[in-house]
Amino acid sequence: MKRTVRTAAALLGAAAIALGTTACQAPAAEEADGPLTVWIMGDSGTNFETLVADSGIDVDVVAVPWDAIDEKLTTAVASGSGPDILQIGLSKLRTFADAGALLALDDLLADYPGLAPENYPEGVAGLSTAVGGEIVSVPWVSDTRVLFTRTDILAEAGFDAPPSTWDEVREYAKVLAARGNGNYGYYIPQWDAPLPIQMTWSEGGEVIDADGNVDFDTPEFEKAVDIYTGLYSDGSVPTNSDFDQTQGFISGIAPMLVSGPYLGKGIADAAPELDGKWQASPFPAGDGGSIALFAGSNLGVWHNSDQVETSLELLEYLAQPETQLKWFELTGELPTVNAALEDSELNSDPNVQVYTQQLATAKVLPLVSNWDGAVGTELLNALNSIVLQGADRQSALDALFSATEGLSIN
Repeated sequence: MKRTVRTAAALLGAAAIALGTTACQAPAAEEADGPLTVWIMGDSGTNFETLVADSGIDVDVVAVPWDAIDEKLTTAVASGSGPDILQIGLSKLRTFADAGALLALDDLLADYPGLAPENYPEGVAGLSTAVGGEIVSVPWVSDTRVLFTRTDILAEAGFDAPPSTWDEVREYAKVLAARGNGNYGYYIPQWDAPLPIQMTWSEGGEVIDADGNVDFDTPEFEKAVDIYTGLYSDGSVPTNSDFDQTQGFISGIAPMLVSGPYLGKGIADAAPELDGKWQASPFPAGDGGSIALFAGSNLGVWHNSDQVETSLELLEYLAQPETQLKWFELTGELPTVNAALEDSELNSDPNVQVYTQQLATAKVLPLVSNWDGAVGTELLNALNSIVLQGADRQSALDALFSATEGLSIN
């Protein structure tokens, strides 16, 4: 079996994405020979090679950096030449669909029982696979956000359990930061645009109004801003943009942070000596409870692939519980199918139980086209200008309200 990984580097040109187009229907009936081309995001190409080695399907894996996907998509749409299968972060799903990049799958899934919606939790299959009423992707991996703490360091500071609310996070963080010598209490990734959205949800708010429009001008978002900026004003958060969250956690410099299950695997792999000295716990609650992000990724078929049937066969293979559990072993990314999520061995790890239980209240980012660029970037620009540059809070928020006005899920 041919298994080749190529990293997308220099990309040719950029063309405007034709927004508003619908997913195309299946192309020619005849299937082409040759390997399936699969775009896998981030640094997981080699692991994906391992995963599909026993699938019986010839696969050419292209590893695409997350920060290169927009340009890669634009170039592929403009040229009319894309992969057969591509991994899609959920915040990008609407953008890919609006670009006409994804094949509508509604009439194609009946022969693939592993891809049936009932195999997935309702929040996974029902909220995160379709755009405009058409199924344009299938679930691949689950991802949610939980609180990670160095329980040994918390115990030394007099805390016998992780914080359960954002008020407690601030309280703990101030004490932990007072250890001195370059230590902090909490870490906020300056690139993590979903974090203030989750804080808003946990305060009982939404960032989409009743008409489907983006709306940050709410009391709940103001509370989220209070939490976000407060952690900085307390001196609890590092301000250098190149801070490494995994190493900061392992070293104890920043012994609390919100992240995904992949961080747990990173800690276990890099610092096995910390076993029993850290734990995952539910996302900190506000007035609205513990509401975290569902930030998994899906797999879609390129709109003009000439290997649709083989592509669906590979998707069927990837949806098998044993395949999904193997992917978790390789990467620390959670399964999406119920049978794998409920696996007794998987859930024998108490940290994994926290992940799977958090999925029950997790929410998907609104399907606004180009959410990352049009909403996430403006949100981070506003908040980081306040906490890092000393910008006037209200002026920065007013600029955010203005920049996102008119954006909609409709």
